[in-house]
Amino acid sequence: MASYSELANRPVLTQPVYEAGRPIEVVARDFGLDPASVIKLASNENPLGPSPLGLAAAQQALKQCHLYPDGGCTFLREKLAKHWGLKPENFVIGNGSNEVMILLAQTFLRPGDEVVFGSQAFIVYKLATLLMGATPVEVPMPHYRHDLAAMRAAVTPQTRILFLASPNNPTGGTDRPEDILQLAQSLPEDVIFCLDEAYAEYLDEAVDLRRLIAAGRKIVVTRTFSKAYGLAGLRVGYLMGSTEVVSLLNRVRQPFNVNLPALAAAEAALDDNAFVRETRAVNAAGLTQLMAGLKQLGFNYIEGRANFLAAQIPQAETAFTQLQKVGVIVRPLKGYGMVGWLRLTVGTESQNARLLRELGRL
Repeated sequence: MASYSELANRPVLTQPVYEAGRPIEVVARDFGLDPASVIKLASNENPLGPSPLGLAAAQQALKQCHLYPDGGCTFLREKLAKHWGLKPENFVIGNGSNEVMILLAQTFLRPGDEVVFGSQAFIVYKLATLLMGATPVEVPMPHYRHDLAAMRAAVTPQTRILFLASPNNPTGGTDRPEDILQLAQSLPEDVIFCLDEAYAEYLDEAVDLRRLIAAGRKIVVTRTFSKAYGLAGLRVGYLMGSTEVVSLLNRVRQPFNVNLPALAAAEAALDDNAFVRETRAVNAAGLTQLMAGLKQLGFNYIEGRANFLAAQIPQAETAFTQLQKVGVIVRPLKGYGMVGWLRLTVGTESQNARLLRELGRL
């Protein structure tokens, strides 16, 4: 009798499994802690909680949860179009921005194609590539920062997609807008440039590729409501691009892929400018606090402008477990080839102080 493995698609057998940050409740159970005493600084979540406008809209939408959500995400796409000065047909909504990246891979990749990205870039780029039987081309990142010239040089006739995140996860490095623009303009017309802007709300200035999209360049931009808007638990993100690419992605997108409360929350959160401003201010102060504390402890870190820092911690993998024992969850970066590094999400002032205190005790 054939096993399930013998029946499975070949790429599935070697597909890596995404490892998420450990949940508070699981850590509390494993180490005998009160969940209320555990802080999670592992998954780049917003320490201020969800957008108040988004939360109120989600709570109101729950009263209608016996109904299916709007499969076309009509009102959110209209709101995004107004926000960006585009048309609703320029947006596809996903269950987090990682889903729209997977839609991109499902639509355009086949065995023999190549996908270019940084060696320490968001792991979903590699997962999506491998799942479609395509070949990942991981470009080395000197000092854990993108080498855009090397990424451009890695493009071949087989390249179908080039992924770039700015700020980059998990390293936190940011590329200059003019350099990103130059890379986008330099790519062959049959290569899709996907700019991942999951953390762009934390930047003072982000590159604007809408003009190139309107001119017909093969460019898409992805964003999420999980970070600055604090809606990580609702899972909603989006891709903006030409009407043609959006139409193709919608053929692959599953019906009702984003739930009703998530759509309502994202639509309302887009107006919550005060919350985003507060998030940015708390994050900027937190970055300063963490960098000063890590420097005082003698630990190296990568300067970044997102809502986390990658820090080089002695015996990082052991420290990861030891920190959990005292109720502090961070993220080890061994899976990204960064042995000896931890990713530290920026928390509130008191959470940051507690993290630094526990690192000092280690």
